[in-house]
Amino acid sequence: MNNSAKNIAYHLCCILASICYVTSAQAMLGGDGASVENDRVNMKVEHAARQTLATNGSYTVHETTLPSGIVVRQYVSNNDIVFAVTWNGPFIPNLKQLLGVHFDTMVARQAKQSNAGHRFFSQHEADLVIESGGHQRSFSGRAYLSSVIPANVSEQEIQ
Repeated sequence: MNNSAKNIAYHLCCILASICYVTSAQAMLGGDGASVENDRVNMKVEHAARQTLATNGSYTVHETTLPSGIVVRQYVSNNDIVFAVTWNGPFIPNLKQLLGVHFDTMVARQAKQSNAGHRFFSQHEADLVIESGGHQRSFSGRAYLSSVIPANVSEQEIQ
């Protein structure tokens, strides 16, 4: 392994360690909606998640502000599936918990990119889309599963 590859691997490990250190939600992408309330309790958030029904009625957004200031939105379809998760705030949330089984896919794909370790990450696959970026004290991102987005919902609604 040359020095450049070692440097990229080192930076990637540092980013992943910092991601996993920050407390976050546990309702994972592709999971059921029942975990939203469990997340609130586990994250020690005193107030229930604010729920907003989409104007077309096909999903509900559960918005929670974590003690760290991160705002997490979990998009739950009428079929009770978390089809999307978004975040914004001063830190990157624990993506391992937010993405569940899709986290390992993200890590593997990011390691293969030439810009591994950079602040912006974008992964667009047939079913899984992950976009994350920002700078110190201002991070945002979104992840969604194209195959379970309700039929009358556009990707632009996931913010």
